[in-house]
Amino acid sequence: MLDKARYVVVEGPIGAGKTSLARRLAAELQAGTMFEEAETNPFLGRFYQNTERWAMPTQLSFYLQRIDQLAALARSVGEDAERKVVADFIIDKDRLFADLNLSGDELALYDRVTHGL
Repeated sequence: MLDKARYVVVEGPIGAGKTSLARRLAAELQAGTMFEEAETNPFLGRFYQNTERWAMPTQLSFYLQRIDQLAALARSVGEDAERKVVADFIIDKDRLFADLNLSGDELALYDRVTHGL
């Protein structure tokens, strides 16, 4: 079944081993990889120090990073329809984390930004 898949996502909580499993799956499937790039989020360290203050910029930074990664993937798949990719994130989870970390007004703003309104 996985031999026909073009886009496989490994999802789970922080520290569960998503990236490790995604690497192994990619090797087995002879697929490319796409990983969350937490180390490039300039707000993440501050988020862990003061969640309430830094939740919104951290969340938007991750969302926009993922949009950029998925856009690049879409361009590359257009060039190679047979390309397989294994990822360690799914963008649909962003809204779940936003719901857990943002206040009511911030969540409403996040929804407007992410839905293009």
